[in-house]
Amino acid sequence: MDPEILPPTIPLQFVATEKAGAVSALMCRPEKAKWLLLLAHGAGAGMKHAFMESISVALFELDIATFRYRFPYRERGKRFPDSQKTLLATVEAAVAAASEAAPELQLLAGGKSMGGRMTSLLAAQSGLSMVQGLVFLGFPLHAPGRAEVRRADHLPQIEMPMLFLQGTRDRLADLTLLGPICEQLRDRATLHVVESADHSFHVPRKSGKTDHEILGQLASVIADWTTGLLPRKS
Repeated sequence: MDPEILPPTIPLQFVATEKAGAVSALMCRPEKAKWLLLLAHGAGAGMKHAFMESISVALFELDIATFRYRFPYRERGKRFPDSQKTLLATVEAAVAAASEAAPELQLLAGGKSMGGRMTSLLAAQSGLSMVQGLVFLGFPLHAPGRAEVRRADHLPQIEMPMLFLQGTRDRLADLTLLGPICEQLRDRATLHVVESADHSFHVPRKSGKTDHEILGQLASVIADWTTGLLPRKS
């Protein structure tokens, strides 16, 4: 499929919170899909950002459906994220909406940067019983240049499998810190390192690869990882 041609998407809406109101979502579903991955966007970009669209296309080609959705602040066209309480409530509402939209598909949840981290926080608090695994596309372990791991304190409370996809040039996740954290999580965590990629999974020309090839790699790793997950019993 041409990377600039998007597969058919289904526009949806769901209520994030009573106060924040409805937010938009886009479901992209291949005919042979068995899994539906909820993709929450990062802090500085929405669900229609080029990366979010491109990873959806790459996953579509591997028969994995996606459910991209907006947080309320992006729905209103604002730059700064909502409170953590609102962000978490939106993730929870999105999981319920995705389950209702495609009840026969197995659910995965996560997303890019902040979106993935908010999903992990909710999973640590509530368990997200409808979800079979978490996928983090650039987990933001710390602020740029600050070597600390407090943002990972909740991860041991998560009981489901987690997939971390991280670039070696990601300034928000020092791999010398994230690697040991994943090791401590034992078989619940899988860390896939993308050589030369930054936090946006951009690679320099000297790497010998293109961003499009990296996106295909990310999608393939996610697809392969799902083969080891146990489907939820209906």
